[in-house]
Amino acid sequence: MNETLKVIRERRTTRKFKAEQIKEEELQAILEAGLYAPSAHNKQSWNFTVLQNAELIEELNIESKEAAKNFPDELLRKMANNDKFNVFYGAPTVIIVSGDNNGMMPQVDCAAAAENMLIAAESLDIGSCWNGFVSILFNSEKGVEYKSKLNLPDGYTPYYAVLLGYKDVKISNAPERKANSVQYIR
Repeated sequence: MNETLKVIRERRTTRKFKAEQIKEEELQAILEAGLYAPSAHNKQSWNFTVLQNAELIEELNIESKEAAKNFPDELLRKMANNDKFNVFYGAPTVIIVSGDNNGMMPQVDCAAAAENMLIAAESLDIGSCWNGFVSILFNSEKGVEYKSKLNLPDGYTPYYAVLLGYKDVKISNAPERKANSVQYIR
């Protein structure tokens, strides 16, 4: 099987990371993969904010959970009210993926960039997790404060976080794929 297809099939979400920080050259390779994602009209409407400060990541964890405690979704409320739950699962690197509000399809562009980073991480045997929980904080009353604190560019909306770190667990079995997800008209 082609190596790229193999990596795509083997990639699994990591929710348990070692404390050790990933190497700078690995981080740069993953970021470059994000920068080379497709985008609507090649607008490249994304911005990546790399966080490796453990205290700031923990602060975002606490504040994201606080913002989600009254969220309409019951599952997210339960997660937010669980003292043991960590939004970032202990990942030593968190990349906030934000999109230019003036882009043609910034949320789609950012999703493509996030997926490229996840695949690149797997190719380097680095654990990754695509995470939308932190967006609850950015959409809360404290959102403006945290956009400023993280120096996010004006006119950009933070959509996702990509969590990165060395895997502290080995997950190899892919869940069964849903049937009838492909239709052919030939």
